[in-house]
Amino acid sequence: MPSREPLSNADIDDALSDLEGWTHADDKLQKTFEFSNFREAISFIVRLSYHAEEMMHHPELENVYSTVSVALTTHDADGRVTEMDVELATKIEDFVWV
Repeated sequence: MPSREPLSNADIDDALSDLEGWTHADDKLQKTFEFSNFREAISFIVRLSYHAEEMMHHPELENVYSTVSVALTTHDADGRVTEMDVELATKIEDFVWV
């Protein structure tokens, strides 16, 4: 299981080099996804929910029509980025169809 210890900024920068379009701001990994329509956006959220539940690690999500914004942070690590966040971002990238 990935660590819930906060990552250094250098470790986060290194992880972001493999996560296209993801950024690090406000102690969160963040990315916005654009879909063709609302149904695709909601399907993405549902698919993401299975991975999040499996990891017992839940993202902050915002959906407006065909746009989904995802923010990852670990509450158990005082709201900082950990390996858990990097792993979930990687899983999202593995299934996203945008």
